[in-house]
Amino acid sequence: MKSTGVVRQLDNLGRVVLPIELRRTLGISVKDPLEVFVEGEDIILRKYQPGCVFCGETENLTVFRDKQVCRDCLAHLRSVDP
Repeated sequence: MKSTGVVRQLDNLGRVVLPIELRRTLGISVKDPLEVFVEGEDIILRKYQPGCVFCGETENLTVFRDKQVCRDCLAHLRSVDP
């Protein structure tokens, strides 16, 4: 994990402000959804990227009936007899 050297304090509601430089670098805009993960004692924030509705894959996605579906699951759907 790469350290940015930035230290921020939580406010009384548990909020923390991400510096504008960091948001610009990571392409995070106002109201962008972020995912929160816990790994051991670390809290990890990641820009939310919806994944395949079947397997969760986040790459090689296409829209199928208003849902994100990866290439492998789409191929499986096509191969299933109705």
